[in-house]
Amino acid sequence: MKLVIIEGVGKRDTIKKYLGKDYDVIATKGHIRDLPVKSLGVNVNDNFKPQYEIMSDKHDIVRELRSKKDKFDTIYLATDPDREGEAISWHLCHVLDLDPNDNVRIEFNEISKNAVTEALKKPRPIDQQLVDAQQARRILDRLVGYKISPILCKKMQPNLSAGRVQSVALKLIVDREKEIINFKPEEYWTLNANLFKDSIEDKFKTTLIKIAGKKQNITSKEQMDQVLDDIKSGKFVVSNIKKSVSKVHPTAPYTTSSMQQDATNKLGMTLKKVSSCAQELYEGVNMGNEGKVALITYIRTDSVRVSPQAMEMAKTYIANNFGQEYLPKTPNIYKVKKSAQDAHEAIRPISLDRTPESVKEYLSPDNYKLYKLIYNKFLASQMAEAVYDTLSVEIENGDYTFKASGRTLVFDGFTKMYNTNNTKKSKQEEEDDESEEEENIKIPNLEQNDILTLVDLVPAQKFTKPPLRFTEATIVKEMEEKGIGRPATYTPTIVLLFNRKYIDKDGKYIVPTELGTKVTDMLDKYFSSIINVKFTADMEDKLDEIANDGLEWQSVIKKFYNFFIKVLETADKDSATFKEPPKETDIICDKCGSKMVIRTGKYGEFLACSNFPKCRNIKSLNKAVATCPKCGGEVYERKSKKGDTYFTCANRPDKCDFWSWEKPIVEKCPNCGSYLTEKVVYGKVRKKCSNPECNYVVNDANNDAKEAVVE
Repeated sequence: MKLVIIEGVGKRDTIKKYLGKDYDVIATKGHIRDLPVKSLGVNVNDNFKPQYEIMSDKHDIVRELRSKKDKFDTIYLATDPDREGEAISWHLCHVLDLDPNDNVRIEFNEISKNAVTEALKKPRPIDQQLVDAQQARRILDRLVGYKISPILCKKMQPNLSAGRVQSVALKLIVDREKEIINFKPEEYWTLNANLFKDSIEDKFKTTLIKIAGKKQNITSKEQMDQVLDDIKSGKFVVSNIKKSVSKVHPTAPYTTSSMQQDATNKLGMTLKKVSSCAQELYEGVNMGNEGKVALITYIRTDSVRVSPQAMEMAKTYIANNFGQEYLPKTPNIYKVKKSAQDAHEAIRPISLDRTPESVKEYLSPDNYKLYKLIYNKFLASQMAEAVYDTLSVEIENGDYTFKASGRTLVFDGFTKMYNTNNTKKSKQEEEDDESEEEENIKIPNLEQNDILTLVDLVPAQKFTKPPLRFTEATIVKEMEEKGIGRPATYTPTIVLLFNRKYIDKDGKYIVPTELGTKVTDMLDKYFSSIINVKFTADMEDKLDEIANDGLEWQSVIKKFYNFFIKVLETADKDSATFKEPPKETDIICDKCGSKMVIRTGKYGEFLACSNFPKCRNIKSLNKAVATCPKCGGEVYERKSKKGDTYFTCANRPDKCDFWSWEKPIVEKCPNCGSYLTEKVVYGKVRKKCSNPECNYVVNDANNDAKEAVVE
C-alpha cells in the first residue's frame, strides 16, 4: 500500500480515482508548519534560523499522518508544483521523519490520469533551492511585518499592519489617487472632416493628423478658428494611398495575471471569485458517472509556455474541426517574460475534447464562463493569423493633412474560434476577438490627386484626463509589470487590503480610505527606502536567484536586515506622531460628570472619559447585537486581524470570557438547553446549538424553524 500526500482536499477524489485501490490519498489543506503567530519566530542572532511549529489547526492532520505512516510501503509527497508546495513537502519530511534526499517528491502540472501516473514514475528528492527561496520570502515578510507594524501602531493607532508586498501595493493605489487629485486638465482640440468623391451617400470621415508636415496640438478655440478659416478656403486633394496586407497574430494563452485581468474585465468577477472558480476547475468538478474530473492545468503560473504534447493536441483538434488552413505554418511559441519563473505551462484546458458546451451542465454559471474563457484563449493562441487587406489614405488641404484608414477581412484565422457554428458572436466573444479595431471606416475607390468634396468640419474641444483609478484587474497588471509579488500573491494581497479597510470600492474602481492614505504617508516618512517598488522588485529577483542559482538565502536576509535595523531604530526614536487627537462630544460621563471624547483603539472608535486617567469610564459607539448568554452583558460584533467577524461580551476579559464566531441568540436548544447561535449560510439563516457535544441544527430560509437536522 502506498500513500500520496497532497495539499487541497478538493482534488483528493480526482487523484484517488486515477491511482486506484493500492493507494491512499490524504490532503494537508495547505501548510502544516509555520512561524509562530504571537512571536517573531526568527532568531536574528543565529543566522536567522526560523522557529517552525505545527499550526494550531493542523495537529489532527499531523497526528493522522504519523499514525498511518508505518502502514505504507512508500510515501509520495505530491503537494502543489511551486515553491510553496515544495516547502510544504519539506515540512512534511520533518514531521514524518522522511529523508528529503530520498525520492519522495512527485509533481504534476495537471490532474489527469496520464500526468499523475507519469509523475509516479519520476519521484525525486526535495529541491532545497526552491525551499530556501520560500523560506527567505517567509522570513523577509515576517521581519518586515513584525518589526514595522508595532511602530505603525505606536505612531498612529492600534491594530494596524504593514507588509513587504501589501504596503507597496497600497502605495501604488494611494499614489494614483494623489495623482488624480493633483491633476490639472489641459485643453486640446480635434478636427474631423467628412468628405465624399462622387456621391454624398459615400461620405467618409477623416481626421486631422498633421499641420505643416508635423504633429501639432491645437490648444485653444482661437487656434481652431484659424485652422477652420484656412481649410474652408482650400481644397481636399488625395496625396497618398497605401494598400497593404496586415496580419493579426493571436495573443498568448493565460498566465495567472492575464486570466485574472480578463475574468474581472470581461466576466465581471472579483479577484476572489476568479481564484475560487479557477481552483475548482483545476481540482476537479463532478461529471456525473465519471466522478470528479479536472478541466484545466495548474493555475498559479507566470509562464506562457505550452508543452509539445499540448501543442500537438491543439494541432489535431484545429485540423479536424476547422481545417488545415487554420493551422499556423509553424507552431505559435510565445516569449516568456524575463522576470517569469517559468516553472509551469500557461493555463490551458487538459483536454480539448471537453468543450465548454459539453461540460456546461456540470458547471456552475461562473465556472462555465471562466472555463470557456480559458478554453477559447488557448485554442485561439494555437491557430493561424487573421489576414486583412488594409487601405490608408492621406488627404491634403494646404498645410493640413487628414487621414482615413479601413480594412477588409480576407482570412479569419484564429478569430473563427469566437464565431463557430455560424452563430452570431456574443458580446463577450466580440471582446475576446482581439483582431477588432475601435473603428473601421469604409473608404470609396480613390485615386492619387482626386479632389474631394467637403460635407462638414467637426471640431471638438477636449481636455486631458487624469489617469484612471485602479480596478482589481489593473492593479494586478500593475503589480505584475512592476515585479511586485508573484502569481500566487496577487489576490491575497488585494483581499488583505480590503479586509484591513485600507482600500474600498467606488463602483468597479479601487479607492484608498483615509486610513490607507495615512498609513502610506507614515510609511513614506520612515520606510520609503524599503516600502517602494524598486526595492520590492529587486528582492523578488534575489529570491529567484536563490531558487534558480543556489544563492545562499541567509546572506540575502543578513544584508537586508543590517540595513533594515538602522531604519527601524531611526523611526522608533522619532517622537513625531500620526495619531488623531480625541474628538470632543457633548456626551457627559455618567461616573464623573466630565465630557466624553471619541478615541481610537484596537477595535476601532469608542467613547472615553476626557478625565482619563483619573476616570477610566469607556463606552462602545456600536450598538449591541445580542445579550451575553454567560453574564447578561452586551455583545458586540468585532473584526479579527484577518477581517473575520466574531462576537464578544463587553465585559471581556475582566468579568466575562464569552466570545463566539457566531452570534448568540436568546433561544435555547430543545435537546440540551444550551443557548443557540445564528449565522447566515448561503443566504439562509442557520441556527445551531453552542454545545459542541450536541448536534442540534436548524436550517431556516425564512426565520421560521422548519426542520431540525443532525450534521
